Amino acid sequence: MPAHNEDQHLHRALAALRAAADALERSHPDVTTSVTVVLDSCTDGSAGITAAHVSADPRLSAVDVRLRSIGASRAVGARAALTSTASNPASNLTTGRIWLANTDADSAVPVHWLVRQVELADAGTDVILGSVEPDPAGMDPLILRRWLALHPFREDHPHIYGANFGVRASAYLAVGGFPRLHAHEDRTLAERLRRHNFAVVATDSVRVVTSGRTHARAPQGFGAYLRALGRELPAAAGLLNAKDL
Repeated sequence: MPAHNEDQHLHRALAALRAAADALERSHPDVTTSVTVVLDSCTDGSAGITAAHVSADPRLSAVDVRLRSIGASRAVGARAALTSTASNPASNLTTGRIWLANTDADSAVPVHWLVRQVELADAGTDVILGSVEPDPAGMDPLILRRWLALHPFREDHPHIYGANFGVRASAYLAVGGFPRLHAHEDRTLAERLRRHNFAVVATDSVRVVTSGRTHARAPQGFGAYLRALGRELPAAAGLLNAKDL
């Protein structure tokens, strides 16, 4: 999980991840879980919040980087997680039995997030493209309405979100992992995986709640997209009103 100045959301994000890890341990006691937080150029309280969670939960660890790149941060996190697994004397897993579940520091995963991903992975899925839902708290209701109209919740949806992206480690490594891009690293990786004919499932069964802010951390990220939707609202509202007449 990459984080850049996310002290407004980070505690909730980590608490949700720990709850999901607890649920996985209860349902699959033979599966081990680790959580890697990549603190990228943080100048707020993100490091302290992360440190508190790391000290309270041995499954958590943090990596401090100065990359200012969401793609590079995700790649560092995946590499750190794989290195930690390989160095564990109790682990004899091949990369085909390791699953990389990715989310964001401004997002809260559901409690069954990891359980469902393991179920799909055991059924032969190599890549899971989950859905997201903007948090309505503090969000312009008109922008939320417009987003929901354009992104109906369903199976086999066409969307790709780094905040809800799972991939088998062997597939991830086979296509070179996350590219070191400032935006669309998730889309680029998904396209590579599809070109290599890995089994991809797009599902709404592991929906993640993500920040509905429009002041974007990344210039082409989710917040920027919501802001663009806001700029379309006058025209969209006119069309909706005309349709209702």
